Amino acid sequence: QLELVETGGNLVQPGGSLSLSCAVSGGALAGYAIAWFRQAPGKEREVVTCITHDGRRKNYAGFTRDRFTISKDDAKNTAYLQMGSLKPEDTAIYYCAAALACYRGFSDYDYRGRGIQVTVSS
Repeated sequence: QLELVETGGNLVQPGGSLSLSCAVSGGALAGYAIAWFRQAPGKEREVVTCITHDGRRKNYAGFTRDRFTISKDDAKNTAYLQMGSLKPEDTAIYYCAAALACYRGFSDYDYRGRGIQVTVSS
């Protein structure tokens, strides 16, 4: 039973950068795909990006527009989301999730973190 915990959320100014981590415990991250989702106030949760278990494929939502990068370090049992050129509309709770493959729906993932707040504001 994997447990996922997100860290790194913060208040950042527009145009700034932030790196989120997703620490995995209770099992090995290797063999699992990792996705990041986000939910802004008053909006539905949406997928941000996903990386396959072997790290060979990365899918990104259009709104990331080369601003975000997903990665995973199986040796550290941790996945990452690097975000740059942040905009106020990136303000949301960000969640990481793990499954054997990349799926579109948050509920499709076997393991999900509780989320962490990212606020982009001047």
